[in-house]
Amino acid sequence: MSAPARRTYVVTGAGSGIGAAVADRLHARGDALVLVVRDDQRAVDLQDAYAGSTALVADLADPEALEQALASGLPTSVDGVVHAAGVVDLAPIGDIDLASWQQTLAVNVTAPMLLTRALLPALRAARGTAVMVNSSAGRRAHPDWASYAASKFALRALADALRAEEGGRGVRVSTVYPGRTATPMQALVHAQEGKEYDPDDWVSAATVADSVVHCLDLPAGATVPELVVQPAPR
Repeated sequence: MSAPARRTYVVTGAGSGIGAAVADRLHARGDALVLVVRDDQRAVDLQDAYAGSTALVADLADPEALEQALASGLPTSVDGVVHAAGVVDLAPIGDIDLASWQQTLAVNVTAPMLLTRALLPALRAARGTAVMVNSSAGRRAHPDWASYAASKFALRALADALRAEEGGRGVRVSTVYPGRTATPMQALVHAQEGKEYDPDDWVSAATVADSVVHCLDLPAGATVPELVVQPAPR
């Protein structure tokens, strides 16, 4: 039996959490990775971790700089993109800092839009897949979560519109909604909430990564528009 064809995937957020778990899965089976990273040192670190990968240095929090980097730094052949990067900064609406609000929107929704837009010709040619790693906050907003939830609701809208626009060209779009997941971001959230953090209470990043890879690997003719992953009752 012949080996599966090697595919090329663009991944954001590969330095930590769900993005790292996705990159681990894809690299381990021999896929080519294009990792979008924020600085040169992170590029060196991740290319050491994922031998043979390519790094595109671009700050997702800076839309203008990201757009310039994307103009010349992307491969022409891509089978899929996984948007796993994200930031969170909890605060009640009355205390939200404008700079924090703008950064959250830039990283969590503007960057995925810009990257997906730049990749569309390649995704169309490959009949590829875009996976948006969203959050349970993209389905329901809670107190102190306004900025993060707003960005994730917007990410959901981006995915829904993209699916409607590009489905006829063969591009599949999946949104994965993880519940609380055992990642460094979750540890930060617990600290902001003033709660103790036990990673065993939450879904593992590896489990969410399995869901993402499942969306990428579906055979032609099938798609998963939305997939919710929650911690099991304890």
